Amino acid sequence: MPEHAHTRGEIRPIKQAVEDRLLALPGVQGVDIDRKISGGKLTDQLSIVVYVAEKKDPSALSEEELIPAEIDGVPVDVQEEVIELQSVLVPQEQVQSGIDTGKYTPLRGGISMGPCRSIFMEPPDVPSPGNYLTSGTLGALVRDRSTGARMALTNFHVACVDDTWSAGDAMAQPSRPDGGSCPGDRYGTLTRATLSEHVDGAVITLDEGVDRECRIEEIGDVKGTVAAQVGTAVRKRGRTTQLTYGEVASTDASVTVNFGDGIGTKTLKNQIRVTPDTSQNPRFSNSGDSGSVVVDSENRVLGLLWAGATNGSATYLNPINKVLNELDIELCTAGRTVVTRPVVCNDLLTKAIVCTVTKPVSCNIVTKVRDLCNIVTYPTIGCRPPITTSLSAGCPPPRTLTQCPPHTLACDFDRIPRYGATDAQAPPTPSGPDPEEVVDDAFWLGYYTALEAMSEAEAEQEDP
Repeated sequence: MPEHAHTRGEIRPIKQAVEDRLLALPGVQGVDIDRKISGGKLTDQLSIVVYVAEKKDPSALSEEELIPAEIDGVPVDVQEEVIELQSVLVPQEQVQSGIDTGKYTPLRGGISMGPCRSIFMEPPDVPSPGNYLTSGTLGALVRDRSTGARMALTNFHVACVDDTWSAGDAMAQPSRPDGGSCPGDRYGTLTRATLSEHVDGAVITLDEGVDRECRIEEIGDVKGTVAAQVGTAVRKRGRTTQLTYGEVASTDASVTVNFGDGIGTKTLKNQIRVTPDTSQNPRFSNSGDSGSVVVDSENRVLGLLWAGATNGSATYLNPINKVLNELDIELCTAGRTVVTRPVVCNDLLTKAIVCTVTKPVSCNIVTKVRDLCNIVTYPTIGCRPPITTSLSAGCPPPRTLTQCPPHTLACDFDRIPRYGATDAQAPPTPSGPDPEEVVDDAFWLGYYTALEAMSEAEAEQEDP
């Protein structure tokens, strides 16, 4: 490391203290931490990077407009970069197809979508006044954390466009600029959206009967989330540039972008900056790719794509955990198959046998259980030594387990009949026969395993 070099951790508080002042200067669009460019070449020296639309001669600027060469001992590097939203806007009467205009059934991530409605726009946001249509990318399939409703994730500026949106706006796949029609290609309705200091996001509730897969076109099954780290190799699939590859260059980007009439400029902070892997693609994203999710090599989502440099040098992402928390959703993931069967508990509780999972099952669990008999509680399930067992992909009956006798929780579990038994075979009161004669071990194995899966999923979502 060169003498006097600073680490990202040392630069971060200095950058955060001055970024608002720097972003307020004319022409400044971003403030970040990255390697300094000297003599046209990228060096290994970290600096505070200021992105401007156009470099100007210092003599043409007032003293208040000058960007300092150094702040608290940290070098400042000024680089040219024009940053814009990466959706597509076209006049209503014009169909301007993207590269991928396909109709996908079942629905999945990485495909064209857009609002059915047109939006009246006028200069300077568009060349001429008139009604315009929007196209972007459906990033991934998600679920509402509270209701479990099936949803699709994209950007605010793709689904809402401006401040005239409302819940219930219909969405089409493919988008209307890509040849989609409404109501023929409608797949759902806008439910909620956020445009905050960290997130440009929206979710669409799927219409009844619309089938979906927890996967991304050309990439595969979604496997969860991961926090972005500098140097991580990533890829994404979008409506325009399709499958592309890149690398996380920073997780400290603060970017100011014009969202158009009715909203104006917004600054999103602590964003992820991705640079393209130019050995595989000249740019990571382009107009129409907004709404794509970006994944690592294990198909774990780390960000939601929303903006990029016009020259293709960089793409900007919202951190995925910020997106999930602000929209109150969870990713639809693949890798576990859960087979459910209704039982007696106000018609809401289900028995769960977890297939294709081989893992230890811990009995001493303290975890959140959602919507058991219309309650939210934190039961402690105490048992004897932990069980270790395996369930094959075919989910055969598991071995008999005697270490963990059933426990009565809030839903009178001791009255749940054995698989295949009728309600009449259940004991008439909680004081009936021995619960082990009524609730079989298969139920408790599935129950404990499902609780652990829920706990792990919540831990991943809450991990900063």
